[in-house]
Amino acid sequence: MSTTDVLDLPAVGSSSDKPTIINDFSIVVATVNGSGSQTANGLLARAAFKMGVPVSSKNLFPSNISGLPTWYIIRLSKDGYVARREQSEILVAFNPATAEEDLANLPAGGVCIYPDDYRFTNQRPDVTMYAMPAKELMKQTEIDPKLRDHVRNMVYVGALAFLLDIEVEELSRGLLAHFNGKQKPVDMNMNVINMTLDWARTNLVKDDPYKIERMDRTNGLIMIDGNSAGALGAVYGGVTFASWYPITPSTSVIDALTSYLHQLRPAQDGKVDFAIIQAEDELAAIGMVLGAGWAGARSMTATSGPGISLMTEFAGMGYFAEIPGVIWDIQRVGPSTGLPTRTSQADILPVYFLGHGDTRQIVLLPGNMKECFEFGWRSFDLAERLQTPVFVLSDLDLGMNTWMTEPFDYPDQPMDRGKVLSTEDMNRLGTFGRYEDVDGDGITYRTLPGNEHPMSAYFTRGTGHNPQAVYSERPDDWKQNLERLGRKHETARAMVPKPVVDEREGAEIGIIAYGSTCDAINEARDQLRAQGIETSFIRIRALPLESTLTDFVHKYKRVYVVELSEDAQLRSLIRLHVPERADELNSLAHLDGLPLTASYVRKGILDVESSR
Repeated sequence: MSTTDVLDLPAVGSSSDKPTIINDFSIVVATVNGSGSQTANGLLARAAFKMGVPVSSKNLFPSNISGLPTWYIIRLSKDGYVARREQSEILVAFNPATAEEDLANLPAGGVCIYPDDYRFTNQRPDVTMYAMPAKELMKQTEIDPKLRDHVRNMVYVGALAFLLDIEVEELSRGLLAHFNGKQKPVDMNMNVINMTLDWARTNLVKDDPYKIERMDRTNGLIMIDGNSAGALGAVYGGVTFASWYPITPSTSVIDALTSYLHQLRPAQDGKVDFAIIQAEDELAAIGMVLGAGWAGARSMTATSGPGISLMTEFAGMGYFAEIPGVIWDIQRVGPSTGLPTRTSQADILPVYFLGHGDTRQIVLLPGNMKECFEFGWRSFDLAERLQTPVFVLSDLDLGMNTWMTEPFDYPDQPMDRGKVLSTEDMNRLGTFGRYEDVDGDGITYRTLPGNEHPMSAYFTRGTGHNPQAVYSERPDDWKQNLERLGRKHETARAMVPKPVVDEREGAEIGIIAYGSTCDAINEARDQLRAQGIETSFIRIRALPLESTLTDFVHKYKRVYVVELSEDAQLRSLIRLHVPERADELNSLAHLDGLPLTASYVRKGILDVESSR
């Protein structure tokens, strides 16, 4: 019998002599972009979640509409870890273009599920192979031939349901949810799943140790992506205006915002109380945001790195003219067009200093779904309180992947509109200086269009001005204005969200990071602890940096800065903040477009520690 014949036969034997691995492995599904595999992949992740198993998913897709390879990684972890792992034990090889390489990347003892019409050149005797008659099963259905290539993905859903003991009822419920209760597409997809299950029960003998069993680790949790969470937070924050230009991976922020606004703020008398406008480019989008913010609207946009570059001029104007607005930057890999569908944290330095001259922006750094939601509404409060643009730096991993989370907390405070003078205030005061620092905190008072007091008007300008908003090129006026803006930035240090600190007794090592890297770091810390190395961790949640970070850096003998940036941008900012410790900050900067893994962090720290 040839090796090809061996690979083409169903797996034989028994898995009884192999220790069962329950709820602690990863599945990678390799398909072609545009083939409709997202429905099948999301269905699998949801089913595991609904069975009470902690689950996370990473969608690695190309920057074209269709035709190129895509991979979807589902991690199950009985211990609740959700960071990406560097290897997956189970491969669904449904893309011939990558099948050989995908199989080669499987660890020994892994599993490969593949269509039986594919012939592998290189066999893997240390991998269990399951050949599925995908084409033959689809021929037996009455599905429209135009839809078969998409519904064909349900063959591997059925195969995994058999091999891993996924509850079929959860698959059915998942399809009902996905298709909004429409029974016809549900029945069409479930028919393929059930046909595959029937075939597998008759023809396959399970010869691998992997299994999913029901747990209770997801009770009370929901699943959502960060772009949707941020958009929902913006709705609860009172957003009334959004302008945008489509760009991956931020487009779904506005898509979700549109959906939530229509759902949660339905039209009254045929009219809605919000406006969403697609601009001609990113420069126009932020211009509209600042115009609406100047007029008193809670306004926002969403973009990514290339869009941020185009927004530079208006961002600087918003800072200097002191106009509120919110800008979400869902970071992707640059420079230039770069890798549009890969994740990065390399915008933090340019965004913080966005705008020419002495400009320092307010930046929020969410690290999970609850913070995406919270910063969705809190960013408006900060923008209006500080009268400045506020940037929210998420990334593709947080924004476009689906995460488990506790339900969100409704904002427990009234909207903070900041120092806005009403007509009654103006009647009492008589007049005001738009850029006059009355309270000593650098934040001035403003009026909004519609204030009826004759002295409430002022000229908004991006050029030099005195405290009364009158054009001025006097050196003392210029210096006074920049010094006041500096005081406002210092005030902001006490207003932005403080870092989250986890300090451990006996730790000599400190770790600093922000955003989506935190899950890999926490898993790596557990691994280091098992090796007798204790660490403390501070997760930064905003810029400007403040005293909590300063104290942390001074407290630990060795400090590691972990980030998805080739040039260690976060470390550069920390060096500016704590220059006396600049040489003691070890960089674990890494950027290959993929989400961070715990093994990278653990190995990076061990390499430095072993060389001491």
